[in-house]
Formats: sequence, C-alpha cells, structure tokens
Amino acid sequence: MLWFQETSKFGSKIALCDEKGHYTYQELYENAQKVAYFLMHQLHTNSLQGARIAYLFPSCKEYVAVQWGIWLAGGIAVPLSPLHPKAEMEYFIQDSEASLVILHNQFTSENFSVPSLTWQEIEYRSENLQGFSALPKVHLENPALMIYTSGTTGKPKGVILTHKNLAFQIETLVKAWEWKENDKILHVLPLHHIHGIVNALQCALYAGAEVVFLPKFEAQIVWQMWQKEVFSVFMAVPTIYNRLIAEWHKASETEKIAMQNACKSMRLMISGSAALPVSILEEWKNISGHFLLERYGMSEIGMAISNPLHGKRKAGSVGLPLPDIQIRLVDDNNQPVPQGEAGEIQVKGDNVFVGYWKKEQATAECFTADGFFRTGDIALKDDEGYYKILGRKSTDIIKTAGYKVSAIEIEETLRQHPQISDCAVIGISDDDKGEKIVGFVIAKNKELDETSLKNWLKEILAYYKIPSKVLFVEDFPRNAMGKVIKPELKKLLK
Repeated sequence: MLWFQETSKFGSKIALCDEKGHYTYQELYENAQKVAYFLMHQLHTNSLQGARIAYLFPSCKEYVAVQWGIWLAGGIAVPLSPLHPKAEMEYFIQDSEASLVILHNQFTSENFSVPSLTWQEIEYRSENLQGFSALPKVHLENPALMIYTSGTTGKPKGVILTHKNLAFQIETLVKAWEWKENDKILHVLPLHHIHGIVNALQCALYAGAEVVFLPKFEAQIVWQMWQKEVFSVFMAVPTIYNRLIAEWHKASETEKIAMQNACKSMRLMISGSAALPVSILEEWKNISGHFLLERYGMSEIGMAISNPLHGKRKAGSVGLPLPDIQIRLVDDNNQPVPQGEAGEIQVKGDNVFVGYWKKEQATAECFTADGFFRTGDIALKDDEGYYKILGRKSTDIIKTAGYKVSAIEIEETLRQHPQISDCAVIGISDDDKGEKIVGFVIAKNKELDETSLKNWLKEILAYYKIPSKVLFVEDFPRNAMGKVIKPELKKLLK
C-alpha cells in the first residue's frame, strides 16, 4: 500500500478546499481512482509501468486527484506550473518523454508536442469505463515523481524520486513538525516544487489535516484569510514573508492589531527554498510573535536539516539533521573539514533521490563512492551541531584575492541598510583578483548612491568583502519560487 492510500481512513473529513468548494478524503481518493482507470484505458494497459505523465493544473482538488491517479496506475507524475513560460513547459515534456499531458479546463487552449487530455474529458468519459477490475501493484522502489531543478545554476534536470523517497520524507516531517488531524494550512506555494508538493501538501494530507489552496499569492488576501478562518500552519519562502511584512506596514493601527491577533492561532510558521535574511526573521517575529522555523532541503533530497519544533531555533541557521539522515561537511578533496570550518554539505539516507532522468554522468558525478549526495551547498557547523548555509559552491562562494567570501553574508549586511529593500551579490571573472564582487541593489529611493553605500560597508565588512561595483536595479530575475537566478544577473553587466 502506498502512503496516500492510507488517507482513506479519514473518510468524510474535509481534505481540501479550493476556489470551487470543499472535498473530503473519500471524494479525493475516488477521484484519483477515476483518473487511474482512465489513464490505463487511454494508454491501453493494465499498468503505466513508469510512463511519465505531465499535468498542468493550478492549486486545486483536481491537481491532487491527477497526481494520486498517476501513482495508482503505476506512472511517474511530472508536474508543470502555470508560472512557467510555454517554452519551459515544452522542455519538461520533451525531456521527460511524457506519454501525454493532462490539462486543467482553464488551460485547454495550450498545445503541446504530445497528446493532451482535459480534466473535463476524464470526468465525462471515466463514468463509462469497463474492464479494469483492479489497480496494478506499485512497489515502494518504483519511481513516483519527476520534478525539475530550479535552473538557477544551469539547464533544469529531472529529479527522480521513488515512492520510498516520498514516504520517508513525508513520515519524517510529519513526526518532526508534529502534523495532526486538527491542523489547517493555507497553501500558497507552487505545486511543481518539493516545498509545495511534499512539505505543505502531502504532509498535511498524510496526517489527515485540512489544506486550503490559494492559487495565486497576494499578501492582502493572505492577511484577510487569516483573519477570516483559523489556521495552524503556514509555509512560505522569504519573498512571501517580505511581502506580508510590507502589507502589514500599509495597514492602519487598528488593522495591524487585527492582523497580529490572526497569527495567534498559528502553531508553526516555516520558511525555506532560499536563505532567510535575519532582518526578515526578526521583523516577522515582532509582527506575528513567531520565530520562523528555517529548514534546509532541495529537490534531490527533500528536507535534510531543520530547526527544532520545540527547543532552540537559531537566527541564520537551518538547524540540526533530521532523524535517520546522515550529514557531513567535506573539503574540495572530499575529506571531512575540522570543526568550525566551512565545507560542502553531503547527505545520505532514504530521502535522497535515485538519479537525474537520462543523465547518467551527472548522476554519477553527484554521488560519492560511499553513497553520499554532493549538494553543492557550503555550510558551517557550530559547537551545538547547528548548520549555517553560506551559499551555493558554484554561485555564492566567491574566490577573490585569495579569500573565499560568502555572497549570502554580504547580502545579509546590505539588507541592514535602511535604504535597501533587497539585494543580490555575485562574483565575476577578474584577471587581477580571480573574481571580483558585484552587488545588485534594489533601493527604496534614489538618494542612495554607490559611493555612500561602499563607505557604509567599510564600517562593517572586511575590505576584501566590499563589492568592487554596485548596480542599482528595479528587480531581479527570479524563478517560480522567488529565488534570484544569479547567472542571469551577469547579463545586466553587459
């Protein structure tokens, strides 16, 4: 039995709410069964046997029914996002060699290179299906989900997660974060990413909790919904918390009190998918009363490190290794680093994916001889075992004038400036220094200039950490999760 089949025990309990209504666990599973039988009928098989099925849906009941239906039929789910441009979705479809793509009714005008079906067709035609007496037996070792990397450091790769990977990730987080049947989460995250799929959606459903979908994040709407309904859990990325903070500042004093009171019903608020600036963490705590729980993970490993639900949470830290997951820090020669020194995070456990789709060399290169996954992220471990992320080895660790500098550290410092709303730092090739540091700044007004900013930094940072150049921009290129695509920033220099 697959993990989500166990949710049938919740029967008539509300599982999901979307823009059209409320749906029980029984209704959700029955819809998934319809999808499974329909897909087997459509592809003339008693089991999809690992066939890739792409699907394009907003956050709604049908999304879950299609995802579960693909799994029940033995297929691999390949979620697409309405946030992606058509060309990128087409790349995912072709790269995954999807047999077909299932479309929400609002996307029926989309034309792709493979056959497509609409939810309306499934609903209408599945009622008359005959000849399928049983669903296929699906093993835990079978591939279940193919999600594509964010592409912040190169062409997106298809990450293959098995049912065993997903079950381990979900069960670990449900236990660590103490998900319960009486929990209720407002879901605002994209559903093509591990954060939205596993952490916020599948964990909630596994526990029998209630998920309320908000298909498009709007800060004002989130604050309104928190005041209208009682929620206990919220998960978001730093960009979302920043926008919620900005919306709070716009409110009247009376409205601010109501907004703060709405946060009191929450037992857990989590931030992830990008480094959480300490300035945002502190301001959010002042507004909501919540010390955000920061955790660390990625498409290939799910969640591996988390600040504790109970106990000390540290600002600027992603916490401690989750149970039954091995974490180590190594140097460029794959040797363990001494305590207090920075090293690459490597991870081993049942949470770790099986490989990149059709990229055997890339898969082989990302695993060590003893089975650890090389994350490419650099971190420090303190005396209490808490990990602090310094950044991506490829984009956030800048080798300048003989020093290794963390772009995240410089960004954190820049965000402390009262006239800066956001920033990003990269290294670019330089004949003299190896790499020179370039800062990109979104200023709150036009009064701030490069000279005054550098003078301000000289009072705080070592000389070799100060950007050689600062550019003022309106916004940054970002992926669907709001993370800055740093390779794209270099184009702004041309």
